[in-house]
Amino acid sequence: MFITTKYILAAGALALCSSAVVAQKAAPAAGAYGFGAAVPATELDQFFSPLPDGRGLPPGSGTVAQGEKVYAQQCVACHGVNLEGGLGDRLVGGRGSLPASAGTTHVKTVESYWPYATTIFDYVKRAMPFTSPNSMANDDVYAVTAYILFKANIVGADAIMNQDTLAKVAMPNRNGFQPAGR
Repeated sequence: MFITTKYILAAGALALCSSAVVAQKAAPAAGAYGFGAAVPATELDQFFSPLPDGRGLPPGSGTVAQGEKVYAQQCVACHGVNLEGGLGDRLVGGRGSLPASAGTTHVKTVESYWPYATTIFDYVKRAMPFTSPNSMANDDVYAVTAYILFKANIVGADAIMNQDTLAKVAMPNRNGFQPAGR
């Protein structure tokens, strides 16, 4: 090896080592940037994502009868008196229409498509009512979920939905999805 090549390699190695040492010393400590603030747990409470088994559902409960009242106040204008849809999506019916057979169309509703009842709670809590998302109390969301499930003939009129019972609801399309196989 030529002497010039040795000097160049040695200088390059020295430069790499010294830049790593400088980078370690120059790294700022956590919070040293001077902006941002810790977010209190009370503000984070609105961000949740319940799992199909119910983990992550907030406390609260609601009955079908309570849900009928909440639906009439918050949902009927878009989803119709009989949950048939209108400005908003149809919520019930279509059971067995997925996948669509030749000559028929599928009807994608809570009843025919959604595999887990916890998804109803999650969607209603985050996105409804359309004009004021994330504004309903947990008890009202549980109640309207119970009402939708009742109207879809999935639970009885005496059903009470809460963080324990909602995950136990067997949705008609629970086994209608196939793993992606990746």
